[in-house]
Amino acid sequence: MQYDVIETLETADATIDVLQARELAGSSDARSAEQLFFVSQAGMRLKKVRIKLRKSKVRLEPGALYFMHGDLKIAASTGGGVIAGLTRKAFSGESFFVNEIHGTGEIWLEPTFGHFILVEISDGDALIVDRSMFYAGTSGLDVSAVAQKNLSSAAFGGEGLFQTKIAGSGIAVLFSPVPRSEIQEIALSNSTLQVDGNFALMRTGDVSFRVEKSSKSWIATAVSGEGLLQTFSGTGTVWIAPTQAVYEKLATPDGLRELAGPPGARSNTTGGK
Repeated sequence: MQYDVIETLETADATIDVLQARELAGSSDARSAEQLFFVSQAGMRLKKVRIKLRKSKVRLEPGALYFMHGDLKIAASTGGGVIAGLTRKAFSGESFFVNEIHGTGEIWLEPTFGHFILVEISDGDALIVDRSMFYAGTSGLDVSAVAQKNLSSAAFGGEGLFQTKIAGSGIAVLFSPVPRSEIQEIALSNSTLQVDGNFALMRTGDVSFRVEKSSKSWIATAVSGEGLLQTFSGTGTVWIAPTQAVYEKLATPDGLRELAGPPGARSNTTGGK
């Protein structure tokens, strides 16, 4: 099978590629062939992540490994100790145990029709991401749970009391609900971004997050049709996926009909995904 590299990042001891299959030839099963036809017509392509290690290590979420070859060894780890593992599992939705692969060789992760994005994190920086987005990361990254700083974001932000924090230095592999090309990076410079909906994927650590009324009073908020707004402020970057709500709507029985109506007639209220 032939793959195209659609994204790549490299450090001194690792290279990570996101690969996309050009075409699946299909099997002898007619039902599989039918599904594959519609998937292909919709433009969906199978993707894999390939990690090349050079005397280093990578951390994977359980179940992510597809195959590996080379001088490599795998071991289960709590990713920073029992307390760190329990905190991560209980509060951020990540796994208690993670797999660490050490050595030199190639590691291939499970194929999917979903989407991956690669983010390079520099020492001293941090990334706050939606729960369960973290999929893999090179050595030097620390993954932990971080509490929301105010009650409004915990109660109405759609992410709960905790999110996932990725800090340190290295490359993070994140599972995304939309393709990289449909993600918008919005740079804040001591400014504010307000989002009507729950499609902000991640933000840099210096950007604060809270949920605010769309108007000054609760009565005005109730009749405005906008409801509550996710509000990001400070200096840094926020990644949003505006098409995420469209795909979620299309997955429902009446989604296409609702999307065909006037935009103002439908609501994208902040809440759970």
